[in-house]
Amino acid sequence: METNLPTIAGFVSTALFALGTLPMLTKAFRTRNLASYSLGNILLSNVGNIIYSIYVFNLPPGPIWFLHSYYLLSTGLMLLWYLRYEGWPQFSRPSDERVTTRFFSPLCCPAT
Repeated sequence: METNLPTIAGFVSTALFALGTLPMLTKAFRTRNLASYSLGNILLSNVGNIIYSIYVFNLPPGPIWFLHSYYLLSTGLMLLWYLRYEGWPQFSRPSDERVTTRFFSPLCCPAT
């Protein structure tokens, strides 16, 4: 592996991206509160990362391997923690429960 400006930039950006996600991972691990995260986003991130792995790991070894491995690990951990601490969402709703959205209520009418 050559040590040139693009390679150095790749390693520096990899370190910055990894450091940027560490607070999120630390907070999720410490508080075990992942309710503010979207399960759909976490699932799609994992699926996208798995598919993207086919491309990345066919490239010559370099900073992108470290960065992508970190992404795989961090999104995988977030999915495991989400399912462990928040569980699968409950989509069933009692038929007599009225659904209100906050999007139109300020424009239209007061919530009842």
